Amino acid sequence: MDVQSHNVRLTAPELSALWTQYQSDSMSICILSHALEHSKDKEVSAILEYAIGLSESHLAKIKEMLTNESYPLPKGFSKEDVNMNAPPLFSDTFMLQYLYTMALHGMNGYSLSVGTSVRADQRKYFTKCSAETMELYDRILDVMLQKGIFSRPPFINAPHDVDFVNKQSYLTGWFGKRRPLNGIEIGNVYYNAQKTIVKIDLEIGFAQVAGSKELREYFQRGAKICTKHIEIFGSILSEDNLPAPRKWTSEISDSIVSPYSDKLMLFHILSLISVSVGYYGSALSVCQRRDLMVQYTRLMAEIGLYAEDGTNILIKNGWMEQPPTADDRNALSRKK
Repeated sequence: MDVQSHNVRLTAPELSALWTQYQSDSMSICILSHALEHSKDKEVSAILEYAIGLSESHLAKIKEMLTNESYPLPKGFSKEDVNMNAPPLFSDTFMLQYLYTMALHGMNGYSLSVGTSVRADQRKYFTKCSAETMELYDRILDVMLQKGIFSRPPFINAPHDVDFVNKQSYLTGWFGKRRPLNGIEIGNVYYNAQKTIVKIDLEIGFAQVAGSKELREYFQRGAKICTKHIEIFGSILSEDNLPAPRKWTSEISDSIVSPYSDKLMLFHILSLISVSVGYYGSALSVCQRRDLMVQYTRLMAEIGLYAEDGTNILIKNGWMEQPPTADDRNALSRKK
């Protein structure tokens, strides 16, 4: 029997997943529409059109579901947050790398949403979103490989025999000889570096065009923090003679006209910090070298403080929408 026939309300995680997706997809439409308007590469344009179509279909479905729940629609982002006449801030090549990173975030986010959904319609919806994003990911990666602009993670050689760890020194890091990185650690360091590179370039570009001096300085600070993180990740890889991912700063234009509102740019950076903390935490959970554990813990604390400062700027400017929140019973009783 369909669970909806029992008139089961959406749970807090289900509401929050829809609310968060509305914010992200409405933002994506602004960024990708501007990129499409100025794209000169047919293959990139086709991917941008496909990604915009997905976001638009998601917004329409979320509006329908929230309306059925008598839940107010988020404000999110709209045409007011994008200047289609502004010159491009990023090249088609960078937009491919950007789309690749955002597709990775999307696949992870949708899998979490499926895992926290109970109602059949919600599970079906987020499973569909996950499948669509996987298709987008495949298209992006195919084009990047075709154009020769994808930075492959390092290769490692196969061992001659199955081996087992027999010494506690396998866990060492700060003192004594460090063992080489294992494949799991290499993957996490490399992909965290790759995602951070995209965030650096966004912050550099946003710092060029932001209308507020406070925001320009905030984005510059973020780029410096991320540059330090990239240097740390690079040094970890280079210690084992492994390559670091390619940087894309040269793909930022010299435009100082903002295609996006200050609110959108700040929200975007804060959303990326949020997922970065999650990725760092995930990498920390599978580290088997003490020095890597300490590094991830320290880096998480640093970007956490940076995020808090950015959130305060959002609040100060009246830009921060309140996510779905439990009732304040004490406040309700005082009203009575």
